[in-house]
Amino acid sequence: QVQLVESGGGLVQPGGSLRLSCAASGSTFSINTMGWYRQAPGKQRELVAVIPSSGTRNYADSVKGRFTISRDNAKNTVTLQMYSLKPEDTAVYYCKAVPYSRDRDYWGRGTQVTVSS
Repeated sequence: QVQLVESGGGLVQPGGSLRLSCAASGSTFSINTMGWYRQAPGKQRELVAVIPSSGTRNYADSVKGRFTISRDNAKNTVTLQMYSLKPEDTAVYYCKAVPYSRDRDYWGRGTQVTVSS
């Protein structure tokens, strides 16, 4: 089992920045890919950025050039640095971990990001 806890959400003005963090615990050795997803009111959950244990980061087109995902395998954390935030970035942001076995996904409870003046 893997437990994920997100932190760092909040209210920010358009153009501002936020940094989200996700701490993994439990069977962290089993984790391959970690990532961030988001869900806005009335919309489906969507991928924001993912980072495998080794390999290429992937970003949604809507956040390329503005968001950066990074990972510290020693600390079992994944971070999403968000710049130039827009109102359309407003959503609940969820951390996700996918084990090497790919037999299930693990999700955090989410953290609210609100971009508003």
